[in-house]
Amino acid sequence: MIDINYELYKVFYHVASTLNFSEASKQLYISQSAVSQSIKTLERKLDQTLFIRSTKKVQLTPEGEILMPVSYTHLRAHET
Repeated sequence: MIDINYELYKVFYHVASTLNFSEASKQLYISQSAVSQSIKTLERKLDQTLFIRSTKKVQLTPEGEILMPVSYTHLRAHET
Protein backbone atom coordinates (compact mmCIF):
# COMPACT_ATOMS: atom_id res chain seq x y z
CA MET A 1 0.00 0.00 0.00
CA ILE A 2 1.30 3.44 -0.93
CA ASP A 3 1.51 5.93 1.93
CA ILE A 4 -0.21 9.08 0.71
CA ASN A 5 -1.35 11.55 3.31
CA TYR A 6 -4.53 13.57 3.41
CA GLU A 7 -2.77 16.84 2.56
CA LEU A 8 -1.50 15.52 -0.76
CA TYR A 9 -4.99 14.38 -1.74
CA LYS A 10 -6.34 17.76 -0.66
CA VAL A 11 -3.84 19.71 -2.79
CA PHE A 12 -4.43 17.40 -5.75
CA TYR A 13 -8.19 17.83 -5.46
CA HIS A 14 -7.98 21.63 -5.42
CA VAL A 15 -5.62 21.78 -8.40
CA ALA A 16 -7.72 19.25 -10.32
CA SER A 17 -10.93 21.14 -9.50
CA THR A 18 -9.61 24.52 -10.58
CA LEU A 19 -7.04 23.39 -13.16
CA ASN A 20 -4.99 26.26 -11.80
CA PHE A 21 -2.06 26.01 -9.38
CA SER A 22 -2.36 29.66 -8.37
CA GLU A 23 -6.08 29.43 -7.61
CA ALA A 24 -5.56 26.22 -5.64
CA SER A 25 -2.87 27.92 -3.56
CA LYS A 26 -5.29 30.75 -2.73
CA GLN A 27 -8.03 28.31 -1.72
CA LEU A 28 -5.62 26.35 0.46
CA TYR A 29 -3.85 29.42 1.93
CA ILE A 30 -0.43 28.07 0.97
CA SER A 31 2.19 29.25 -1.51
CA GLN A 32 2.07 28.25 -5.14
CA SER A 33 5.47 26.62 -4.75
CA ALA A 34 4.08 24.49 -1.89
CA VAL A 35 1.24 23.38 -4.18
CA SER A 36 3.70 22.50 -6.95
CA GLN A 37 5.92 20.62 -4.51
CA SER A 38 2.96 18.64 -3.14
CA ILE A 39 1.87 17.65 -6.64
CA LYS A 40 5.42 16.58 -7.54
CA THR A 41 5.57 14.51 -4.33
CA LEU A 42 2.25 12.85 -5.11
CA GLU A 43 3.30 12.12 -8.70
CA ARG A 44 6.56 10.62 -7.44
CA LYS A 45 4.79 8.43 -4.85
CA LEU A 46 2.32 7.18 -7.47
CA ASP A 47 4.96 7.02 -10.22
CA GLN A 48 2.41 8.74 -12.48
CA THR A 49 2.08 12.11 -14.16
CA LEU A 50 -1.24 13.59 -13.01
CA PHE A 51 -1.25 16.89 -14.89
CA ILE A 52 -0.23 18.14 -18.30
CA ARG A 53 1.30 21.54 -17.64
CA SER A 54 1.80 24.22 -20.24
CA THR A 55 2.41 27.94 -19.95
CA LYS A 56 -1.25 28.68 -20.66
CA LYS A 57 -3.15 25.87 -18.95
CA VAL A 58 -3.20 22.78 -16.78
CA GLN A 59 -5.02 19.59 -17.77
CA LEU A 60 -5.55 16.27 -16.04
CA THR A 61 -3.89 13.23 -17.55
CA PRO A 62 -5.97 10.03 -17.78
CA GLU A 63 -4.31 8.98 -14.50
CA GLY A 64 -5.32 12.28 -12.93
CA GLU A 65 -8.89 11.72 -14.10
CA ILE A 66 -8.88 8.35 -12.33
CA LEU A 67 -7.46 9.85 -9.13
CA MET A 68 -10.02 12.68 -8.97
CA PRO A 69 -12.93 10.65 -7.48
CA VAL A 70 -10.50 8.77 -5.23
CA SER A 71 -9.16 12.02 -3.80
CA TYR A 72 -12.70 13.33 -3.31
CA THR A 73 -13.63 10.16 -1.39
CA HIS A 74 -10.55 10.54 0.85
CA LEU A 75 -11.39 14.18 1.55
CA ARG A 76 -15.00 13.38 2.42
CA ALA A 77 -13.93 10.50 4.69
CA HIS A 78 -11.50 12.77 6.50
CA GLU A 79 -14.21 15.40 7.11
CA THR A 80 -16.52 13.02 8.97
